[in-house]
Amino acid sequence: MNTRVLDEIDRRADDLVRLTCDLVAFDTTVRGSADEPARDEADLQEYLAGRLRAAGATADVFTPAAGGLPASPQTPPGLGFDGRPQLIARFPGTGGGRSLLFNGHIDVVSAEPRAAWTSAPFRAEVRDGRLYGRGTCDMKGGIAAAVVAAEALAALGVRLPGDLLINTATDEEWNGAGTLASVHHGVRADAAIVPEPTDLDVVTAQRGILGGTVTVAGRPGHAEHPPGDWRAGGAVNAIEKTLPVLAALQGLRERWAADPAHRHPLLPPPSIVPTTVHGGEWWVTYPASCEVGLDITYLPVQADDGGWASRVRDDIERTVRAACAEDGWLTAHPPRFAWDTELPPAEVGSGHPLVNRLAACATALGRTPRVLGEPSWTDAATLTRIGGTPAVCLGPTATRPDGSPTLHTIDEYIEVSDLVDTAKALALAAVELTGPA
Repeated sequence: MNTRVLDEIDRRADDLVRLTCDLVAFDTTVRGSADEPARDEADLQEYLAGRLRAAGATADVFTPAAGGLPASPQTPPGLGFDGRPQLIARFPGTGGGRSLLFNGHIDVVSAEPRAAWTSAPFRAEVRDGRLYGRGTCDMKGGIAAAVVAAEALAALGVRLPGDLLINTATDEEWNGAGTLASVHHGVRADAAIVPEPTDLDVVTAQRGILGGTVTVAGRPGHAEHPPGDWRAGGAVNAIEKTLPVLAALQGLRERWAADPAHRHPLLPPPSIVPTTVHGGEWWVTYPASCEVGLDITYLPVQADDGGWASRVRDDIERTVRAACAEDGWLTAHPPRFAWDTELPPAEVGSGHPLVNRLAACATALGRTPRVLGEPSWTDAATLTRIGGTPAVCLGPTATRPDGSPTLHTIDEYIEVSDLVDTAKALALAAVELTGPA
């Protein structure tokens, strides 16, 4: 049967490329705030639902209720989904088998600056065996591969013992709210594969992410006059007072990296990266405040008992307070922390049957899959930690000459051969993983 399945996907290779192009054409650029209007998310979900129904699946396109998510550090309270529905499709099994879920996010990062692209980012095109366009790699190509894998099995009349589900979700590039809403809606399976770009390696572990800002206060005054003693009301430069805070964060990052407890076989060390700076009001005025945005990644071992980053937050704030104790102004006016998006780390053991059997499917295609960790974050963490569905990533990718993947880049692309191999691997995995336990 495997040969028939692989031949059927080869026969559908051109359709797989067309489907990816169709998905790229929907502008589903991720929102950056809760009140940002929807784009083409609903149209894309309805398009996929129609296609999956035509292949024999049931398809539920649902819009989560505003404020309907369970309270957690992952999403802002009251988050709405107007114009951003989620999709869950199901190919029912014959009974007695295990269920398998393919999950993917339909949102993409901004294509700006569009003028820098060789071709229009939302009009995908093939050049020299590569399919170019925003989202081809991350991750509309992976979604298309999952859909075509399911369609190929259905067309061949393959009745899997267990259900095969496809869940396409919004908001992964922001805070994972779409898959979180899908889980809350009841999306669960015995195992899940997220076809994020992995070069057909199996990604089993990922770091958590914590976003936040630290704001350092100053006191305005004329920048061309000596500031005087701050105790007597003199001006204080908030930008300069931010320097010991940054030094403290850098020192903590280095201590984290050197800590033997933070050595993970698959993941980089935890990190703290200042990513934005906003300070000052006028070029001849001592700045009254300086705000630094932080991107923090942390390991599963650093998570609290609930899987979140409370211990990480406490470590950061304690370290900064200790550094500020050496400065009179900062002692009297301690920096303020505000914590934002928090995404939990997760890990599926390397010996889990899902990992071994999925790797075997890639091996059957002549690949040499590795078991790896993801330095960033994917919806597999939500499925694993919150949804109770062990989830790993396996999907296509493409690598630029400098060795970095093409996701989030100008002229994002994917190798067409990788796209086809991903569909094959997912189809084989569906046959292999939906059998009886």
